[in-house]
Amino acid sequence: MKRIGLIVLAAFIGGAAAIGGYKLLEPKNEQLSFAEQQNVLFASNPKISSAGAVDFVGAAAAVSPAVVHIKTSYGSSSSGNERGGSPMDMFEEFFGGGGRRMQRAPQAASGSGVILTPDGYIVTNNHVVDNADKIEVVLSDRRKVSATVIGKDPNTDLALIKVDATNLPVVKMGNSDNVQIGEWVLAVGFPLDLQTTVTAGIVSAKARSIGILARSQQPTEEEYEEYQRTGKRPAPTSIESFIQTDAAINPGNSGGALVNANGELIGINAAIASRTGTNEGYGFAIPVNLAKKILDDFRKYGSVKRGYIGVTFAALDADRAEELKVNDITGLYVTDVLPNSGAASAGLKKGDILKKVEGATIFDSPDLQEKIGRLSPGDKVQLTYLRDGQLKNVNVTLKGENSIKDDNTAVASNSGGARIEKLGATFAPAPAALKAKYGVKNGVVITNVEQGKTFDSFRDPKGLLITSVNGKAVNNASDVKAALPASQNGTTTIAGVTAQGTFSYTF
Repeated sequence: MKRIGLIVLAAFIGGAAAIGGYKLLEPKNEQLSFAEQQNVLFASNPKISSAGAVDFVGAAAAVSPAVVHIKTSYGSSSSGNERGGSPMDMFEEFFGGGGRRMQRAPQAASGSGVILTPDGYIVTNNHVVDNADKIEVVLSDRRKVSATVIGKDPNTDLALIKVDATNLPVVKMGNSDNVQIGEWVLAVGFPLDLQTTVTAGIVSAKARSIGILARSQQPTEEEYEEYQRTGKRPAPTSIESFIQTDAAINPGNSGGALVNANGELIGINAAIASRTGTNEGYGFAIPVNLAKKILDDFRKYGSVKRGYIGVTFAALDADRAEELKVNDITGLYVTDVLPNSGAASAGLKKGDILKKVEGATIFDSPDLQEKIGRLSPGDKVQLTYLRDGQLKNVNVTLKGENSIKDDNTAVASNSGGARIEKLGATFAPAPAALKAKYGVKNGVVITNVEQGKTFDSFRDPKGLLITSVNGKAVNNASDVKAALPASQNGTTTIAGVTAQGTFSYTF
């Protein structure tokens, strides 16, 4: 009995010390990273292996109160990205169906979020809150509170929002690097507008790239205008290194928690691969170790301060190796080194093959991109590369996007765009870099759209690359206008290309 009393006393003292430590640091918590705050909040928790116990009751009970329901509403000029569905289906909905009339998105949508701090910081997906006029969070005690966006990033599909509340339940962050294939995991969220739902499965794969985020990489109007003025290419492509799981994830789960059996947050649920729009056993979550850096940047700066190596590359496999006439079938083949970049300063050259980052073997692009995505401008990273049959190590100092200038990027000849009344849109010549990206020889880009007109029914029409109108190739607004009378039966057909391939739309 005396021994039990001592154990209880020790546990009480440990808990009191953790709470006291947090309260001591609470006034200064804006100066701490999310990981540092977590160390204070969970200081007295015992260290258990990542795999945890087979019994999921404890993990579900610990996590569920801190996973919230996010409801968004949109004005007439906005559209919900989540719409209660997965972003995985976005382009099938908008460019599929053999030219059927596209429907405007509903005026309300929903998703999930995970509370990170007792004072109301919540992580979710960018596509859950993007373009929303109003964001409402339903807490586990059924209170409804308004939220504001602190930061969002389409390149990782992460967003940080804040509610005005205190003493909220918090999910403990884990270490996604320690996650193992075959490990049990739980997905917690609000699928299909149901209340808090917990599903179980295993980790099916790691470092998975599925191309979902690249679908939204068409340049925005601001990026296009900046490109016209300076020749600076748009922001680099998205970072995808998903944890794949067969735990049931459905529309509405986006932004929710993927946790290990010990109840630790290892990922933010983001997408599903599905032909039906509902779970088929392939769900994808953003690793929490990548999210930590992004979320800290949101709170400090309101945006991501991303560091870049300054190379473009092609992931090697047997076919690509044969095409490039190299012997290696793993690693990243450097196709270009940007002037003034960290890679250029470190002496990397076209034709080098990147084999390791910080000693970890690179098999595919996510192996490199996620690790670089955790770093900031000024950070150093060790790369191992193969040149002339010899492995070499080099330390590369990452630079910010604005420090890297691609001298090979040409400025488009026409710095403006022309509006066509009939279509209610403004068109400008597509930049050479964009045409090269999609392998087309001609095209125009939509730079502005009038509300209620034809292209307003598209989601994110700005930056859309159109190659032909009524079967006629277009290179500028004059070409578009001249092609309109060629319509048959009173209809107009436009064709173009996205990251998913070509599309055709008749209206």
